[in-house]
Amino acid sequence: MTENVVFNALLIGVFASAAITVLLLLFVNAPYGRHQSSGWGPTIPVRLGWVLMESPASLVFFYCYFTGARAFELVPLILLLMWQLHYMHRSFLYPFQIKVKPGARTTLLVIALGSLYCGINGYLNGTYISHYGEHLNREWLTDPRFIIGVALFGFGYYLNKKSDRMLRELRKSNPGEYQIPYGFGFRWVSMPNYLGEIITWSGFALASWSLAGLSFVVFTMANLVPRALANHRWYQETFSEYPKNRRAVIPYIL
Repeated sequence: MTENVVFNALLIGVFASAAITVLLLLFVNAPYGRHQSSGWGPTIPVRLGWVLMESPASLVFFYCYFTGARAFELVPLILLLMWQLHYMHRSFLYPFQIKVKPGARTTLLVIALGSLYCGINGYLNGTYISHYGEHLNREWLTDPRFIIGVALFGFGYYLNKKSDRMLRELRKSNPGEYQIPYGFGFRWVSMPNYLGEIITWSGFALASWSLAGLSFVVFTMANLVPRALANHRWYQETFSEYPKNRRAVIPYIL
C-alpha cells in the first residue's frame, strides 16, 4: 500500500469519524472534566493523560514534516511554527498550568482515543504541508487565503489562550468551586476557549488550503460544539443567575 493510499484512507476516515463523533456526543457527555463519571474503565492521573493525549499531534507532525522535501521552505516553516505554537504549549505546558485536585484522574479510554486521533492528525497535516503542498511556495505568502488564514489563526490563538487563563485564575481565586466567568469572550459565549480553538484551526486550514486542515476543523467542531452545549447546560442548571443572553459557543447563534 503506497503512502498516498494510506494518506487518503486516513483522511476519509477522519471525516467519517467526525460525523460519528458529533452524533454520539450529542447524546453522551465525554467522561472527563466536569462530566467525569465512573463506569468507563481504568483511569490515569489527569496531567499524565493530557501529555499522552496531546503530544502525538506535536511529535508525529514534527517527524512527518521533516521527512518531506519542502521542510526548509518558508511557507511550510511558517505553518510548522503555527502548529507547534499551539501543540507544544498544549502538550507540555498546559497540563502543568491547570488546577488539578489532588489524586484527580481521567478516563484512559478517552485519552487513548484522543491520542490516536492526534497522531493521525499530526501525520495528515505534517505530511501534506511538507510532501504534497505544491502551492505552498513563496507566491503563497501574498495570497489572500494565506494572509487571512494567518490572521484568523492569531486571533483564535489569543482568544483561546486568554480564555483558558481567565478560567485558571478564576479557579485559583476560589479553589474547589466552579464560578461564573465574566468579561472578554465570556460576555457572549460560555466557552470562548472552544470558539478560539475552532477559529485557530479554521485559520490554519485556510492558510494551508488543504483537505487535511479542513478535516481538523471538522473534527474539532464535532468534538467541541457538543461539549460546549453540554457545559452551557451545566452552567444554566448550576447557577440560577447565569446570564440569559449568553450562548454556548457561537455568539448570538448557538
